[in-house]
Amino acid sequence: ASAYQCTGLTHSRTLLPMVDAMLKNADLTIDDMDAIAIAAGPGSFTGLRIGIAAVKGLAWAADKPCFGVSTLEAMAQNLAHMDGLLVCAMDARRSQLYNALFTVQSGALVRLTEDRAIAADPLAEELSGSGKSVWVLGDGWAICEKALKERGVSCTVAPEELRWQTAFGVCLAAQSKTPTGAEDLLPVYLRLSQAERERQSRMNEA
Repeated sequence: ASAYQCTGLTHSRTLLPMVDAMLKNADLTIDDMDAIAIAAGPGSFTGLRIGIAAVKGLAWAADKPCFGVSTLEAMAQNLAHMDGLLVCAMDARRSQLYNALFTVQSGALVRLTEDRAIAADPLAEELSGSGKSVWVLGDGWAICEKALKERGVSCTVAPEELRWQTAFGVCLAAQSKTPTGAEDLLPVYLRLSQAERERQSRMNEA
């Protein structure tokens, strides 16, 4: 079973009620689960903190192991049946994308880069001359597509229903990971928050 919602409401209002409703509809409880997996980042700072806190609470209460997986790897699972280069791109603001590159070999994802924060132009330059079919996924698809086409890189944007990360993709990505306890589950931000950047700037000025 899975549940999805995109209403503009915050994670803090929707996440746990969705989990509760999904389990009830499937006639299951948290105790019936083997483990809990989560997209631990990259992503929005607030969204990641809410998600990690919710999973920690559920896992501690039910004494379940956790899997923290890359949001970008979970997204790439949507196109793990396709040939070519998978370019996962999330809008990281400040003229950057959260990005990772994958390819598919024998029906399995192969990671080509680590998760990173990168500007669209250097990414497009890196992909120019790859000679492979390029698929673009994620909410940064428009920024990525524009930069690629300006560099003469032919690319295809994934269909709407395959463009975004899903709970199912998170579960698939978790299958190859090692579980941890709730106490070791941490968000992956890739870069400092605005508050931390401002604090660092004040310290440098002092």
